[in-house]
Amino acid sequence: MCPGAPCNGTPGEKVSKKTAAPTVAGVAKEDIIKQYALSDGDTGSPEVQIALLTARIAHLTGHLQEHKHDHHSRRGLLLLVGQRRRLLNYLQNNDIERYRSLIERLGLRR
Repeated sequence: MCPGAPCNGTPGEKVSKKTAAPTVAGVAKEDIIKQYALSDGDTGSPEVQIALLTARIAHLTGHLQEHKHDHHSRRGLLLLVGQRRRLLNYLQNNDIERYRSLIERLGLRR
C-alpha cells in the first residue's frame, strides 16, 4: 500500500524518491576518457580532466538555459570553469603543443 503516493515496485520494496541524473552519462564518460587518454587506464592526465570538465560544463550550461534561476548550479558551473581554466594554464605552461592540440580538439578559444 502506498498512501498518498504512486506505487512503484513491489510491497515492502524501498523506492528512492530522488534519482539524480549523472552529469556525464557513464558511457559518454568512458568514451571521453578513451578519446583523450594518453595511455590505457589514463584518467588523471590534464587532457582527460579538461575534456571531462568541458562535458560537465556543457551539460550544466544547457541546464541553466532552461532553469535560469538555479543559482546553486550556476555557482557550481563557475567553479568548474575555474578548475578547467587552472588545468589549461598548467598545461599551457608545461607543454604548449599538448595545450594547442587539446584546445583545437575541444573547440575552445574561438
